[in-house]
Amino acid sequence: MISSLRGRVLAAAGGSVVIEVGGVGFHVNTTPALALSMREGYEASVHTTLVVREDSLTLFGFATRDELDVFDLLIGVTGVGPKSALGVLSVLSPGQIAEAVQRDDDAVFRKVSGIGPKTAKLITVSLAGKLVAPAVSTPHAPVVAGGAADSVLAALTGLGWSERVAAEAVDETIAAASDIDAASVPTLLRLTLARLGPAQQTGRAR
Repeated sequence: MISSLRGRVLAAAGGSVVIEVGGVGFHVNTTPALALSMREGYEASVHTTLVVREDSLTLFGFATRDELDVFDLLIGVTGVGPKSALGVLSVLSPGQIAEAVQRDDDAVFRKVSGIGPKTAKLITVSLAGKLVAPAVSTPHAPVVAGGAADSVLAALTGLGWSERVAAEAVDETIAAASDIDAASVPTLLRLTLARLGPAQQTGRAR
């Protein structure tokens, strides 16, 4: 089982990246936000799981262990395949998923492409008691914005920025953006990366 990869980014686009480890390029399916955060030539680290099918071996990678754990739980739900599970994590953070399950709110899952009403309900029922929702939410920000900030912060620290620098940049970006911009993980990540600039990253191209 391939549980993690660390190496130079050869390519990153859409919902996948190619990471070179020991001279071998591994194609990893990711959320669009994580792929967007990758920079070709820089070192990156991802938590991975290998999904084995009769005719394929597919790697899925995530910025945090929490995302990987939730992905594993999601693909255990009847009707939820790896692509649908990745779709859920592309829209919702692990904390948001846990909150929705705790509230038995299947409506948030129905908004994800490929997730129908029956499957959405199965997610809340199947994951009940398996996830712990965050104890405290940011009082001045919408739930989606808080989840986006957490996801972006995890992606940035995984790419080499210190937690302090990354957190300050995320906070500044949210303060400067509208609520709609702040609620979007890809947009928040793009704006924060633009604010940080590649020169400030601690990773180095090889």
